[in-house]
Amino acid sequence: MTRRILLISRCPPYPLHLGDRLIIGNLFAQLAQRGYVVDLLAFADRPTDHADTVNYQASFGQITLLPEPRRSLPAYLRRLGQPFPQCADQAWSAAMWQAIQDQRRAATYDLIHLFGGVQVYEYRALVQDLPNLIVPYESYSLYLRRQAMQARTIGEKLMARLRLSMAQRYERQMFSGFDGVVVLTEADAAALRALSPNLPLHVIPNGVNLPQAAPNVPTEGAHLLFVGNYEYAPNLDAALWLAREIFPLIKARLPHAELWLVGNAPPPVLRACAAPDIHVTGHVPSLTPYYERAALFLSPLRFGAGIKNKVLEAMAMALPVVATPLSVDGIAADEGVRLAESAAAFAEQSIMLLADAALRARLGAENRAVIAARYTWSAVADAYEVLYEQIIHLRR
Repeated sequence: MTRRILLISRCPPYPLHLGDRLIIGNLFAQLAQRGYVVDLLAFADRPTDHADTVNYQASFGQITLLPEPRRSLPAYLRRLGQPFPQCADQAWSAAMWQAIQDQRRAATYDLIHLFGGVQVYEYRALVQDLPNLIVPYESYSLYLRRQAMQARTIGEKLMARLRLSMAQRYERQMFSGFDGVVVLTEADAAALRALSPNLPLHVIPNGVNLPQAAPNVPTEGAHLLFVGNYEYAPNLDAALWLAREIFPLIKARLPHAELWLVGNAPPPVLRACAAPDIHVTGHVPSLTPYYERAALFLSPLRFGAGIKNKVLEAMAMALPVVATPLSVDGIAADEGVRLAESAAAFAEQSIMLLADAALRARLGAENRAVIAARYTWSAVADAYEVLYEQIIHLRR
């Protein structure tokens, strides 16, 4: 059945190396292949956003990008007293408010899909008459609570508590009144449920593009890999922990080991870690060669929320993984993911796996099988199709 959907998004669906954009880019490419007609209204905040529309125009009908509005701390505080605007003048983005009204006058929709949290929830009054859902994809208060646990100075701890308090006040109310609220993991759902018990919560994980053929796990060498967008604080923290504390322990036992820190926007503090055996690449056109060369994927994330695309991608590439428990939130990881919470534990697990190529190959194959069974973008699109129909049916 052909459905027409209006997508109101915190960001465009490209480039795909940014985690939030990856979700909508891949999901709506799948839905377009299934006959869905989707019009896009999105905030743009990167210089290349308008030029990049050529990369995803096949997935959408009408595409409209609007400038991301500024939201000051006083504005956030004022909004707490009246969380849901009722007219354009009360919204952070009057331009988006008007664009939604114009788009709804121009077309008839079966459902409205809002992607984002504080950036898009304020348009509830404009979508309540139709079946709708909002996809914050993670609990921001869960993210902040975990981040606060890493704070070291008194000033950092006080600021973290203030930000957490405000985020919790918002999440107690801003998702109420929507027909569905979708997050990526049970941990995020539990955090939101604790703040607002009556939310219609659903958990739909991210997917990954599964290579047609599984690459061979290298039998020689000791290339260790971590991938991330280093504009995202948890990725930067993990990379620095790897380079400064975990990798030296591995290197002391395996002098031929090499660490590859691959991904977008490494800041000077991370680039300064580069050495003959530590490679900081910056953005690369394709991650595939790095996955194919790696013997092992390490994910030492210490804070954050949502599901970790990097772990899904490594599993899809038939790599064994050593990770913190937080790194596998929302992932039904089996024996192919070994858990570690200290630098010493990461080193021990890594050294043990690097010594046994046959074991790495078996664990990598198990990881790929998990992805094929549960975490493809096709499976994610299936789950959204089912939810769309449930919401539409309930409205009828």
